[in-house]
Amino acid sequence: MSDMPRQDAVTSVKAELHLRPRVVVVMGVSGSGKTTMATGLHNVLGWPFQEGDGLHPRANVEKMEAGIPLTDEDRWPWLDKCRAWLDSCATAGTGGVLSCSALKRIYRDRLRAHKTDITFLFLRVPKDILAQRMALRTDHYMPPSLLGSQLETLEMPGRDEHAIEMDVCETPAEEIARALEALKADQRKHHEL
Repeated sequence: MSDMPRQDAVTSVKAELHLRPRVVVVMGVSGSGKTTMATGLHNVLGWPFQEGDGLHPRANVEKMEAGIPLTDEDRWPWLDKCRAWLDSCATAGTGGVLSCSALKRIYRDRLRAHKTDITFLFLRVPKDILAQRMALRTDHYMPPSLLGSQLETLEMPGRDEHAIEMDVCETPAEEIARALEALKADQRKHHEL
């Protein structure tokens, strides 16, 4: 991530944010910038970070490398590992940032199964930009051929899901700054309720 906020800017932003630790799932289809966003939030806020893709069983990775879409049955053990990580962060009170596609409502329900209050940060990116990003990636097992199946699987978060939706087309630093402001506004909103 070449356009990350500089350390002095990060210190200044942290002082102004006053964000209470919480668990955030940065969600969206492959190529939407989940890892970039989640890493940026981790760097600014200091909350623990987990790359969701790193929790996939090897069999899932091999299927995706072969261009075979995952089934719900493939995803359950992975989502359970993601949920366990989120729950541990909530219990510890450290906050946490997880990058996880969380494409369907039933997947998000699985992540919330233990009643952990999760904020979903949903990154929306136009299909042509997603395709360009995926074509340029050389360090990821998800082939561009699976973008169509991801878009077909995606179910937009409902109003009752505590989701913040962001259209993502700017530089990483600008997007991270916008996400931080959105989290701050969300905190004010929920604190007032």
